Amino acid sequence: MPQEQYTHRSTLSNSEGPHVYKVGIYGWRKRCLYFFVLLLMILILVNLAMTIWILKVMNFTIGNPLYFQSDRNVTINILNEDMKAVTQLVTGPQAIEAYGKRLEVKSNEGKLLFSADDNEVVVGADRLRVLGAEGAVFPKSLETPYIRAEPFHHLRLESPTRTLVMEAPKGIEINAEAGSLEASCRTDLRLESKDGEILLQAAKVKLPRLPRGSYSSSTGSSQKVYEICVCPNGRLFLSQAGSKSTCQINTIVCL
Repeated sequence: MPQEQYTHRSTLSNSEGPHVYKVGIYGWRKRCLYFFVLLLMILILVNLAMTIWILKVMNFTIGNPLYFQSDRNVTINILNEDMKAVTQLVTGPQAIEAYGKRLEVKSNEGKLLFSADDNEVVVGADRLRVLGAEGAVFPKSLETPYIRAEPFHHLRLESPTRTLVMEAPKGIEINAEAGSLEASCRTDLRLESKDGEILLQAAKVKLPRLPRGSYSSSTGSSQKVYEICVCPNGRLFLSQAGSKSTCQINTIVCL
């Protein structure tokens, strides 16, 4: 500490000489001040070193993604004013679980892509693609205005162990614009119209596996012309044509 001196001249008496006063910190006070300044510098250096060490150990960086790492679960809770969890996200080694009243996924433009709550699950994307080899499984019912296969792929609706039911109050249209339409089953295929009619409109209608009735020489020549007969139970069969109908002769086929 520099020593300051100033001269004080007394106004009471001109005979007295000037007085010199020393201003500063001396002795043990000066040594204590130097010690505290040195201690403060050491604490600053230690604090800076600890901060750098923490940033290094915790991988705190600027401009890089933030990672949460744990050898067990990572849980994120959203609490209400009563400190109760209203939304929870749990990530573990086996699964990712989310708890909440509603789940929403939106695009960058704010368009709803997916939402789920207790009442319904909504897929808001323009196209829903199922990439599994076994397709999509719906345990109960499916309601949709449009079902379409990918280009150059077949569309298949299948129920391996139960029935397949399609219902609509104003009709169901199945259309194959550039290919064939096939419906097959293991037991019975039933086409029923309660108030209307069943129309088969095509250039050719083929029934290649209809059973044939027994031939009788009394029916005429052996020409290979047949007529289609209908049994009382609705079964169709072929009977060799004659001058008159031969369906009654071959009714044994209906048994």
